[in-house]
Amino acid sequence: MTTYLANAAAKVQQLAFDPGIKPSEGGLPGLDVLKSTVGSINLFAIIAVVGAMCVSGIVWAWGHHTGSHGSEQKGKQGALVAAGCALLLGAANGIVAFFSNVGTSVH
Repeated sequence: MTTYLANAAAKVQQLAFDPGIKPSEGGLPGLDVLKSTVGSINLFAIIAVVGAMCVSGIVWAWGHHTGSHGSEQKGKQGALVAAGCALLLGAANGIVAFFSNVGTSVH
């Protein structure tokens, strides 16, 4: 029984081992290209969200003026989803940085 507990304690110590890996900038070639590509994708997505907001506003107004409550609701829903997407796209850098910092504080 004592050997079993010793083996279990050794396995727990292996799980708690710190490999010492930390993110480092400039470790791989092409990092600048990757950052530029992701930034361009983010810009493209923000422009698409602006278009979605415009279309949702038009559907909302059309539904309101024609008395089509279903279209009005879909327009409102689209505007809300577009606003949420814009919030996430704009805050993506901060959200990832926040959770990365929280992750590094876990020991």
